[in-house]
Amino acid sequence: MAEENRLEQERRAKVARWRAEGKEPYPWSFPDRVPTERVRAECGSLQPGEESRGVTVRVAGRLVAIRQHGKTAFADLEDLSGALQLIVRVDELGQAAYQQWLADLDPGDILGAEGSPTVSRRGEPSLLVRSLTLLAKAIHPPPEKFHGLQDVEERLRRRYIDLLSSPEARARFRTRTLLVREIRRYFDEAGFLEVETPVLSQVASGAAAAPFVTRSNYLDAELRLRISIELPLKRLLVGGLERVYELSKAFRNEDLDSTHSPEFTEFEAYWAYADYNDMRRLMEGLFERLARKALELCPGDSTVEAAAKLFLPPFPTVDFVEALETRSGISGLLSKSREELRDLARTAGSTVPDNSSTGTFLDKLFEHYVEPTFDRVTFVVDYPAATTPLAKRHRSKPGRVERFEVFHPNFELANAYTELNDPDEQEARFRAQLGERGDDRYAFDEDYVRALGYGLPPNTGVGFGVDRLLMGLLGITSIKESILFPLIRSR
Repeated sequence: MAEENRLEQERRAKVARWRAEGKEPYPWSFPDRVPTERVRAECGSLQPGEESRGVTVRVAGRLVAIRQHGKTAFADLEDLSGALQLIVRVDELGQAAYQQWLADLDPGDILGAEGSPTVSRRGEPSLLVRSLTLLAKAIHPPPEKFHGLQDVEERLRRRYIDLLSSPEARARFRTRTLLVREIRRYFDEAGFLEVETPVLSQVASGAAAAPFVTRSNYLDAELRLRISIELPLKRLLVGGLERVYELSKAFRNEDLDSTHSPEFTEFEAYWAYADYNDMRRLMEGLFERLARKALELCPGDSTVEAAAKLFLPPFPTVDFVEALETRSGISGLLSKSREELRDLARTAGSTVPDNSSTGTFLDKLFEHYVEPTFDRVTFVVDYPAATTPLAKRHRSKPGRVERFEVFHPNFELANAYTELNDPDEQEARFRAQLGERGDDRYAFDEDYVRALGYGLPPNTGVGFGVDRLLMGLLGITSIKESILFPLIRSR
């Protein structure tokens, strides 16, 4: 720590000297700058030792290292597009300027450079520098190059240091952005409208999860952060918007582990006059498109290659009841009482509360007996009605609903229904669910039932966690590494 303080003092002294000399260590801009990849591309046609004469470019980025060899110095500059070697020579800058720059620059500084593309004698794409501009003096030294931030929690708390010291982290989050852009593009092309719905509401509905509760001083009312965006989107179908989606934050006051985050990015889409078979085909197309995009964005990455291939068709299909009865040896699942299912779930090791719903116990049994058998992206179809209060009853399988879930070998990925649109049946299911649990975790949304009374077209909907989907596509093992600023425990 004492050494770091000494280095900081030296850097602050340089800032003070620059200002005393009338120079600005934090200028306002650096116009006409190009990515370093442009210089590397320009160097592609050059031979070792050759310079692209008549071509002048300006680059900017973070100074990673600088090495002096007599009258020539070599500096490594990084921007989002990659790294570039700068060649700094006395005969280009002059003796005094050359020596002053070597004394003033430190690893971590943000630096601008102007010069000509060239290839070093060793064959490395470079920029032969004719002028340098300090764009931001770094007071704190960056993490040591070969060790970086070793404390995982420190990397998550100070993501900016993780990013500045790790090209892999920068590449991962750049890829995340481009894949999210591809999700939007896919649904835009399918005729869906992107919309926005409220984050705060008086009723947290649309999922089985505990909400975060806050208060409006102006309204003198208790409000909840949304746990799902399903019901507001279906209200829009009542209003005549026939294909809608939203990609935004949702909040659940529950687990924080390798696959759960209290704040996460959720995607939901609703499609009037279609059913869950149509949505399945749409989702299969999305998975294939995202997988191929991930492979395109990460060429040569063996982790991504193995992960993305799990999202390529064909996709296996598993019937919920048939698979659970086969794997568990339990028969007559749909005829068993909540108490019987609770005892079976306890036998399988489940620790959910005794007052959990019938659907929860069925889900826990499936999680224990069937989910561990999945070795690729798999569609699970035709769930028991007790698991799903918002899905339409199955048209040919009594006691079932038209629902599919998508499972990755490591976690649940997506959930889709042919949506229930009968207001009387919806109200009855809400009330039955409340009666089973005896609390408002599965909130009764009276206004949603009223909305159904105006006529909700037959429709299908899907929801998935974007952070988990990207984990699966890129082979990321913790959801915290898929979120730029994850919530973590206090120090």
